[in-house]
Parts: sequence; C-alpha cells; structure tokens
Amino acid sequence: MQTKRILVIDDDRLVRWALCQKLTDWGHGYFEAETGQEGLRLAQVEAPDLVMLDMRLPDAKGTDILDELKKSRPDIPVIMITAFGAIEDVVTAMRRGAYDFITKPVDDTKLQSVLHNALESALLKKKIATYKEIEAKKSVRDPMVGQTPIMRGLVDMIRTVAESEASIILLQGESGTGKDLAAQSIHDWSRRRDAPFLAINCSAIPENLLESELFGYEKGAFTDAKQQKRGLVELADEGTLFLDEVSGLSLPMQSKLLRFLETHSFKRIGGLREIQVDLRVVAASNQDLDELCREGEFRKDLYYRLNVCPIHLPSLAERKDDILPLARHFVTQYNKKFNKNIQGLDKDVEKMFLAYPWPGNVRELKNAVERAMIFEEGSTITSRHLLFLQNRPGSGSVASASSPLAPGNLTLPQAEKEMVAQALHKARGNTSEAARILGISRDTLRYKIKKLKLEKRG
Repeated sequence: MQTKRILVIDDDRLVRWALCQKLTDWGHGYFEAETGQEGLRLAQVEAPDLVMLDMRLPDAKGTDILDELKKSRPDIPVIMITAFGAIEDVVTAMRRGAYDFITKPVDDTKLQSVLHNALESALLKKKIATYKEIEAKKSVRDPMVGQTPIMRGLVDMIRTVAESEASIILLQGESGTGKDLAAQSIHDWSRRRDAPFLAINCSAIPENLLESELFGYEKGAFTDAKQQKRGLVELADEGTLFLDEVSGLSLPMQSKLLRFLETHSFKRIGGLREIQVDLRVVAASNQDLDELCREGEFRKDLYYRLNVCPIHLPSLAERKDDILPLARHFVTQYNKKFNKNIQGLDKDVEKMFLAYPWPGNVRELKNAVERAMIFEEGSTITSRHLLFLQNRPGSGSVASASSPLAPGNLTLPQAEKEMVAQALHKARGNTSEAARILGISRDTLRYKIKKLKLEKRG
C-alpha cells in the first residue's frame, strides 16, 4: 500500500512514541498531538489520511474531537484508542462515525490489521465514488463523431496524446468545436481514466474566487473560511484537470498557474505546507494565445509551458461531410431523451444544413437539432421548426409574417423562447391549448417551460 500520513492524538507520550515507531516500521508518515485542540489544528494543516484518537484527552472527550474531525473531513477514517473494557465509550464512538477501535495496551498485530483495513476501506470508497462519477458522465457523454479525414486524424492524435505521459496539453479552436469533449476523451483514453476528471471555466468565475476554487483554502484563511476546503487541483490528484477558456485568467492568476505547472505543487490559501500532486492538465482556449501574448494580455512563459503538446480542433465548416452524420447522431440521442421515434432529417433540411455556415459549430448544430426534436411531432425533422435557417437570405423559404408565432430575425434561442411564450399567452396559460398551438405534446411543452424558465402567461 502507498505510504499514508497518519495523525496520532494521545496525551500519553510513551503510547504516542510506540505507535509512531510502528507506523514508521510499516512505511507510513505520522504527526502527533497530545491534546484534542492541537490534533484538530494538525488535521486542518496536514490533511492526514487517517487519525488515531485517544478516547480520553486532557482538554476534551475523544468523541467530541471525533465530531469535529468529521465535520471538516467526513471521509477520513478514525480509529479510537481506549482503555480495556470501556465498551460504552466504544459504542458511542462507533455510532458517531469512528471506523474501529483498539484497546490499551495496544496489540501490534491487531493494530496493523485495523489500520490496513481502515485505509483500504477509505481507498475503496474513493474509487467507488470516482467510478460512479465516471459512469454517470458516460451515460450522457457524446462520442467524437466524424468520418472526414481531418476528423479521423484528430481522433488518432487525441488517442496518441492520451496514451502518452504528456502532463500538459493545449486545445485550441473556435467556440463550439468540442474542446470539452476532446478533453474528456483524453482522460478516458489515458491511464488516468479511473481517477477524477474535473473541469473549470476560467472565464466564468470571478478572479477573487478562482484561486480558492483551484487551490483551496485553510480554515480561517479569510472571514467565510469556516472549514478547510480542498481545491480542484488537489481533488484531481492522479487524474485530469481541464482548464477551459484559460485565456480568461488574469495576469496574477496566470503567474500562479505557471508556478504550479512548473512544480506540480501548491499551497492552499492561508496554508504553510507545499502539497505535491500528480495530474494531467488539459487547457483550452477559443482565442489565439499567441496573439494575446503579443498584445500583452497573456504571459509568454505560460503560453510556452502550455503549448508543449498543442491540438487544433477544426470548425464544422472545415469538415462539412460530418454535418449530416453529426445531426443524425443527435437525433438518435434526443429520441432517447424525449422518448420519440423521429427517423432523421427531411431532404430539404439536409440541404439547408449543408448550406448553412454553422458559426457556432457543433454546439449550434446540436442545439438546432434539440430544438427541432422538441417541437417536431412527425416522422422526420422538417424546416417548420428551423426558422433560423428559413430566414437566411437566398434560402428560398421564409416564415409567414402572418403567423402568430413568427419570430422574425431572432436568434435560435430567442425564437424558441418567444414562440413558447406567445403560445402560452395565446392560450391564456393553458398548457394543453398552448401545446396544441405549437403542435407538440403537453409533456414536451412542460419541459420547454422549465428549460426556458418561463412563467405561464394569462
């Protein structure tokens, strides 16, 4: 078993010495405290893998210290140390979350067995949680669909990089090209697949919160730090951390990220100890980082560090032959989600899809298919529910201006929301009538109302 860090809390110096000697013999590191409060402090600072806790301490009951440990670290295994025959205390401790107990004088064989089982149990729980997370993601995850030479080459490159030991990978491409999917695939095809895959959008989180999200903080580091928090860098240990929109980092955060990438170590905010981790960092940007460097908005040294293993994701316009296979894939996906049986795209829609430039790339295509699937009640997707395509100049099809639901030149999401809102208004809030006006089922309409966060209009 990998070396673990054990915290021993006992006021008896000889007992502590004997326990720590055994831990050393068994290849583990240790910290020791003779009071409950000192033990709690060390538990926050050192983040041990297991705690051995005396039932009787000079400043507190062992069960009270157990409660405090579990508040900040519910997952940490705690082995209680008790005098022989104190059965009532043992029962209380076990009910409050202790893993097991040992009695004084300590039997080395029993201690080694309990210690081993506690650490194995904690590791197993962590793995089960990770597997559940992975399987949950797999159930909704898109595969990398595409048959064009450029797409086949991309998939081959991603698989090669994934199976390598490259610790930093940079994904660049327009918005909607699937950088998040590529990052997930890199993780899934790597030796790290059974460890966590964690993602954060660097441009979506305020700068004052981003550092704590990435690196965590210690209890008391600032006013609202009521307990220790482990950041994504620490939680992703042995796995993959996906930094989406890395171009959105401020210059001070770029400096901190660079230091981490160079050392693979960090300190929590308010912490004193350097924490070493082993993870793969996949960064992504829809902006030209080289250009941002020339403009002084992105650190050159960070760009060079990230750009060791670059991968470019092509736009949908660069792989037009993948448009229809992708659309059919999304139809299959949404048939399952919406419990429908739509066979595919109408021939006219296929022509429209191939002629449209798809500035939003695969994401826009997916959203268009989703919207059409929600409203479509026939056997194929028709242009009736793809008004953003109909209103394009030269499309040869224009939505009727007399239609009470005509959206004009609104964007796809705006048109969708306006059509549902108008139908509800026309039906005076009656969802059955609004669904009839739209030509969809009432369940489908309810889904749309919830998704679009609309109120019924009377």
